Amino acid sequence: MTHHHHGPAAPTQPGVGRVALVGSPNAGKTTLFNGLTGLRAKTGNYPGVTVARYEGAVETTAGPVVVEDLPGAYSLDPISPDEEIVAAVLDEADSLSGVLLVIDATNLRRGLGLVAQVMQAGLPTAVVLTFVDELVRRGGRVDHEALSRALGVNVIPVVAGERRGVEALREVLADPGSWDEPPFAPPTEPDAVTGWAGSVLKSAHYSQPDPDSRTGRLDSILLHPIWGTVIFFATMYLFFQTIFVVAAPLQGWIEEGFAWLGEIARTNIPIGWLSSFVADALIGGVGGVLVFLPQIALLFVLISLLEGTGYLSRAAYLMDRIMSTAGLEGRAFVALLSSLACAIPGIMATRTLPSAKDRLATMMAAPLMTCSARLPVYVLLVGMLVSPELGWGPFRAQGTIMFGLYLLGAASAMTAAWFFKRVIGRSSVGLPFYMEMPSYRLPKLKTVGISVWDSCKAFLRKVTSIILLTTVVLWTLLNLPVRSTSDLLEAGVDPSDQVAVTAYTLDHSAAAWIGHAVEPVFEPLGFDWRVNVGVLSSLAAREVFVSTLGQIASASDPENPAEALATMTHDSGPHEGEPVFTAPTIAALLIFFVYAMQCMATLGVMRRETGTWKWSLIAFGYLSVAAWLMALLAHTVVGLFV
Repeated sequence: MTHHHHGPAAPTQPGVGRVALVGSPNAGKTTLFNGLTGLRAKTGNYPGVTVARYEGAVETTAGPVVVEDLPGAYSLDPISPDEEIVAAVLDEADSLSGVLLVIDATNLRRGLGLVAQVMQAGLPTAVVLTFVDELVRRGGRVDHEALSRALGVNVIPVVAGERRGVEALREVLADPGSWDEPPFAPPTEPDAVTGWAGSVLKSAHYSQPDPDSRTGRLDSILLHPIWGTVIFFATMYLFFQTIFVVAAPLQGWIEEGFAWLGEIARTNIPIGWLSSFVADALIGGVGGVLVFLPQIALLFVLISLLEGTGYLSRAAYLMDRIMSTAGLEGRAFVALLSSLACAIPGIMATRTLPSAKDRLATMMAAPLMTCSARLPVYVLLVGMLVSPELGWGPFRAQGTIMFGLYLLGAASAMTAAWFFKRVIGRSSVGLPFYMEMPSYRLPKLKTVGISVWDSCKAFLRKVTSIILLTTVVLWTLLNLPVRSTSDLLEAGVDPSDQVAVTAYTLDHSAAAWIGHAVEPVFEPLGFDWRVNVGVLSSLAAREVFVSTLGQIASASDPENPAEALATMTHDSGPHEGEPVFTAPTIAALLIFFVYAMQCMATLGVMRRETGTWKWSLIAFGYLSVAAWLMALLAHTVVGLFV
């Protein structure tokens, strides 16, 4: 292959170069990207693929340069969609002014394979050597200047978190056109690459680091078949305890804040319908969901910490054994684990699975993993079921129930995967499962912060779009048809008694009609028409269930919506006058939400990934039936004890 020198690329905007950041997973690429761009980075999506793309402007002496953080890739012979993207971006050489290649110094031999492939693209390339401090700590060494001469490109050593290396990189980024170029490109044949890598390592006086003794000692415990699994479950258990214990006080403050805002809206907006719309729909409905922001933030802080320390890849390794009982492999666990944030990235992560049958089985199981959208529903219902005081010492019963719900979701996901694997038919020979175990490291607070901020931003975007829209539609249904004074008098309601008018409008609204229409289906589970409306509206997004109940409660008792919800009674039918939220009904609702497929976006993604509506409809059908049957079982069993 001849080596061309590309001049500066066609810039995206005047005076702005564009540099791609390439590296294998765990090479410290994202930490470096955050160090260069800070919070000025923005997230978008690649056209046609849903892997997020991150880019940010870096100020250099020559003006701003756009740096794009590409997904982690071990090689450019793509086996996963992530690697396809990296290969595709490097193919469009005209749009790039250079490539920054991030290589882990403790794993240099393997990194050189990627170096050879990237240098084939013929773009100006510079190598950033990370974890040099760890290499030295573990008794290895590398002469980065000799490495630079051997490769023919600039090599910049960087220690994560040290300003010096990042500043040096800023200087380098100022002018990719002036970077050193190799006299000839590295070889392309695999055998020749191995020989080339060997001679480069020799010229760079590279000596392999000792195995990380600290990591080894920790792994002997954390990867132990018995102790490792016990520690894993204990970690998860504490995880849910913190979600209740730490976030509950914050949640209380936010709740009070919204109640106060609602009060202001009610007293200061003179137009009746507008005051109800602002207080009930906007503040009652949307505020009802925003209350759960502390829990969601905490969930992502904990996940991000587990990932940053290197513990999550150990969890995947431990789960590989359990997954194999369902006929799946550790990579499927990674897909199911990403479903804890949201089933959508989980379903997309099945692209890393080589077998199509495994992909389908994992996709059908992913919606059962407890996603963050269920969190507000669980917190609301568990809070009504068990008092926060109940527990043993520091352990709260609420956190224990929550842990149980997550376990039930995971166990059901495994069962579903096993079932679909059997139905779809035996797959071919299992492929080996490789997973790199990064050394244990202290997570960078900035990286954790940025990842949590991204997740909270996504939650807020959902609250201000889907949830707001559904809330407005619901408010309309709860307040139509409009009642005139003569209608009210005819029905024997005093038009000056605001509470009576609200109650009458609510009970004879379009929403009530819909809720009553589906009553035969949900009556055995103990739901009344208001809960039915919540369940139906939650098809748009699970959190809408909370905002629906919030709206109905703030319409029936603006002073104290939480109290109104807890003391809500059946207003008609055989159970008239009995409380709606009894223990059997709350249990049935919780279990219903464990199984029900209440997320149209997930069904849409399933359709896009499988190329047909067939599997989306099968998933919706089997999960709806499972939700109803399991909720009935919960209602009956809890009813026997209470």
